[in-house]
Amino acid sequence: MAQLWGGRFTKETDELVKQFNDSLPFDKRLYEQDIRGSVVHAAMLGKQGIITDEEAEKIIEGLGTIKADLEAGRLTFSSAYEDIHSFVEAHLIERIGDAGKKLHTGRSRNDQVALDMKLYVRDEIHETDALLKHFLGTILKIMKENLETYMPGFTHLQKAQPVTLAHHFGAYFEMFRRDRERLSSILDRMDTCPLGSGALAGTTYPLDRDFTAKELGFNRPTRNSMDGVSDRDYLIELLSALSICQMHLSRFAEEMILWNSNEYRFVELDDAYSTGSSIMPQKKNPDIAELVRGKTGRVYGALTAILTTMKGIPLAYNKDMQEDKEMSFDAIDTVKSNIRLFDGCVETMRFRKDVMAASARNGFTNATDVADYLVGKGIPFRDAHGITGALVLHCIEKDCALDDLSLEEFKSFCDRFEEDIYDAISLKTCVEKRLTAGAPGSASMKKAVEEAEAYLSGR
Repeated sequence: MAQLWGGRFTKETDELVKQFNDSLPFDKRLYEQDIRGSVVHAAMLGKQGIITDEEAEKIIEGLGTIKADLEAGRLTFSSAYEDIHSFVEAHLIERIGDAGKKLHTGRSRNDQVALDMKLYVRDEIHETDALLKHFLGTILKIMKENLETYMPGFTHLQKAQPVTLAHHFGAYFEMFRRDRERLSSILDRMDTCPLGSGALAGTTYPLDRDFTAKELGFNRPTRNSMDGVSDRDYLIELLSALSICQMHLSRFAEEMILWNSNEYRFVELDDAYSTGSSIMPQKKNPDIAELVRGKTGRVYGALTAILTTMKGIPLAYNKDMQEDKEMSFDAIDTVKSNIRLFDGCVETMRFRKDVMAASARNGFTNATDVADYLVGKGIPFRDAHGITGALVLHCIEKDCALDDLSLEEFKSFCDRFEEDIYDAISLKTCVEKRLTAGAPGSASMKKAVEEAEAYLSGR
């Protein structure tokens, strides 16, 4: 059995216990980070004279061959090893002999795995951020192409006021922008290197922790060795940020599912992002969007699980913390996959602009503008509100839109109505006169698009 311990034990570990304890089946994905950290640790040991320069060079070269062989498929993972750390160290010793036994000098698996997870999370944050940036580019492209695509805006899932498709998608642009900001904030807070913390109390060897931190791309070493090996806040923060991002994806997916329905018909999903029915030949189902919505639960579950795992752990490291990996790996993989897939789904969907405009026109989304028109004619807003409500009820009884009423009908409710009411309540006017910052008017939206372009080009 390939273990990094055993001298104190007189019996072999029970096989069921071994299987229960071992983490190699899932922490093997940390091999690159484990080797990266070991290379820098060996270089630091050589620099400090704790091992010879020749030994450091042999270790670094040996680690490089292990990485190359793993990536080429010449070396495969075996259940004989407890974890990724024992796997790498055992193969290193096998390849370079006694020099490999010196790699672990001044290091514990506690600070080693803490480093591996930080490096892994940092790598995954960068990858997730890149996917979000690309997705934001897709959203921005749709915004630029639809500054005058009119549609109903909703509250309570009821048609409320007219907006544009650009404005609607702009709301999601802001959500995913905030997701990127959260990831960036996490990177700032986790920018400390735990290697050199040892098991919990540092080490008697003259390690240069600043050298190690800088070589691994961290700002500085962790300040406290106990916190260095037991901190998983950065992982909890990541799972929180991913849960929020997944919630945004789910909301977006929900709307696209609704918009793709026969009742809305606002969009048509591309065949490549839809599926059919085994029994109903007419069906074209939004399965990708539904799965994005459905997978939100497993991401939330990972956050809840790690919070529950960490809540009762005394300082410093405890084996419970091994449970941070599988759930985190799954959540990270899920969110990255969902961003990538939904990006393609949104990029390829076709918008039915005529249906959107008709829905806005027939849903009394310009009712507020009728009231505002009367206010402009000197009617107090509360009275204007009541008059407009009566007009809407009249239209419901006639099964028509406000635009369809004759001027005589308008005047029968209030003599302040004039011919200019029709221009005042056209979709174009209703949208264009909303010019406050963040509103759907084209002048405001053009500024928003310019700002979004500058944001994406700069980050």
